[in-house]
Amino acid sequence: MRPEDLSLLTTPGTVAVSGDLVLVSITTPDLDSNTYRGGLHRVFPDGTTTPWTHGDRDFAQRISPDGRSVAFLRVAGKSKPQLYVMPVDGGEPRELTDLPLGAGAPVWSPDSSRIAFVARVPEEGRYGTTDDGPEAEAPRRITRLDYRVDDVGFLADRRPRLHVVTLDGEVSELTDGSHDVSDPAWLDDSTLVFVAPRDLGAAETLHCDLYTVPAAGGAVSLLVRGAGEVSMPFVAGASLYWLGTEFTGFDAVARNHGLWKASLDGSGPVRLTDVETVDVERLSGPPVADDSGVLLVVRNRGALELRRIPFDGGPGEVLVGGPAVVRSFATDGSTVVAVVSTPDSPGQVEFVGTGVRTAFSSVPAARRVVELSGSASDGYPVHGWLVLPEGEGPHPVVLAVHGGPFMYHSWGFFDEAQVYATAGYAVVLPNPRGSAGYGQAHGQAVIGKFGTVDVDDVLSLLDVALARDDTDSERVGVMGGSYGGFMTSWLSAHHGERFKAAWSERAVNAWDSFSGSSDIGYFFADAYCGTDPEAQRAMSPLTYVEKINLPFAVVHSEQDWRCPLEQAQRMFVALKRRGVEAEMLIFPGEGHELTRSGQPRHRKQRFDAVLEWWGRYLRS
Repeated sequence: MRPEDLSLLTTPGTVAVSGDLVLVSITTPDLDSNTYRGGLHRVFPDGTTTPWTHGDRDFAQRISPDGRSVAFLRVAGKSKPQLYVMPVDGGEPRELTDLPLGAGAPVWSPDSSRIAFVARVPEEGRYGTTDDGPEAEAPRRITRLDYRVDDVGFLADRRPRLHVVTLDGEVSELTDGSHDVSDPAWLDDSTLVFVAPRDLGAAETLHCDLYTVPAAGGAVSLLVRGAGEVSMPFVAGASLYWLGTEFTGFDAVARNHGLWKASLDGSGPVRLTDVETVDVERLSGPPVADDSGVLLVVRNRGALELRRIPFDGGPGEVLVGGPAVVRSFATDGSTVVAVVSTPDSPGQVEFVGTGVRTAFSSVPAARRVVELSGSASDGYPVHGWLVLPEGEGPHPVVLAVHGGPFMYHSWGFFDEAQVYATAGYAVVLPNPRGSAGYGQAHGQAVIGKFGTVDVDDVLSLLDVALARDDTDSERVGVMGGSYGGFMTSWLSAHHGERFKAAWSERAVNAWDSFSGSSDIGYFFADAYCGTDPEAQRAMSPLTYVEKINLPFAVVHSEQDWRCPLEQAQRMFVALKRRGVEAEMLIFPGEGHELTRSGQPRHRKQRFDAVLEWWGRYLRS
């Protein structure tokens, strides 16, 4: 895959099924228009497909319980997503909302007469509600620590509110914007349940609970007090289910999400999955029940497995597993459909149990992915992958560390690794201690220990890769973003002799300023590093900048509020003042998610810059 092949990455997203109707949303980066395009496609049991809608971008489709209508979100050009509905037997989609900041994913009522959704409502005079422009807005008065979030922006002046819309387009607001709401579901035709912060956000908190509100409007009531984080509630039979974690205070990092249950009569809650070994992936979509249990996706050693958890709990039956990643799934109780990504495919629609898969991308042949395993110096097992170029080698090597740290490299298609391997680099993808999918203890092993066991694991897996005849131990570079950027900076300072150059992207370089400038800094730095300023300083790469002597690229997005731009600026200035060969590359208008969902042209320009950098330092 080359940088320009981004426009060939047609990726299936959400999927919905009802009887013989299976709908999947697809997305393709459009370099010419610098946007993402894609409509809904119908997939037949034999694997054939046909376009079902023809909007610029349609997604988040939901088929009504009576099987007669489909609700979905549509983005026209660069506008905000709005809610549409259309009959399953054809016809023109009808727009149900026209909201200044757009609408969230639709949730049908059991009787198929109404749709619930969440939408941010702006204060008057802000976010385009007048013609004066943002420079004329009044100043914001900030009184809380949780006042903004990356890729959204400021929060208090556009709180999300719960809405209900009829099929005639009559919209009602059920909450008043005094607190956040998310993840609505219907308890029955007259009552909605949703997620909101503890005590409706009276003070900063990472805890959240389940609340109810009448669908016709009325008072909000507490239904279930969560043990930590709560998300994605749904009703099956006489029980309420949701995903959640357990923690106290702000000690919320590296926690496995599990399936929870409470009876609608008030008994419970109880956790149905093991806290150590079962970690539910929320990015694959909300759980859903059939007659035999609850379907959800579990992270397991780089795989994202679709499992069916019994109603009384347990590890569950694996429906889709192996070297694959389940990106989304749906069931109507009899047919199960999943979007599955593999090392050589961004995503295919699979009818589970039949072996039928449908692909949408025409990406050139993917480079080979090899699983690696070994041991760290303390005997701890290490695991990851090597993506190999064509030819016998020995190839120059790029060590690429993932972000998080409680995230993971996986068996799924990874566009970055494929681009670098196509250009002739062997790419090492480690999942060191701190990563997700290897047990909660594995994820928490780096708390208070950044730069210790995680470094040992990363370098040990690199040694496994460099022991091969097709890799060149004399030409090795290191790169990563977010926590991976932190690790790149750290490795450059403490093990710089092993690398020819470094590419440190959207990194955390100094915990002291991160704690005050990041949207999550007020709890994240303390949770991972502790509250002692000296301990935070000892775990900050910037502390050791005098040890960095290799060519160093500092790469950042201008509007990154997760790891703010000052983290890049401080590192770049410190390096330049020492005379280190350093460059800074800043992407305008982008946030922390540039490499995954940034503007298509910026994604290609970044790929071009990465390849130019490695060509400069690893080719000779």
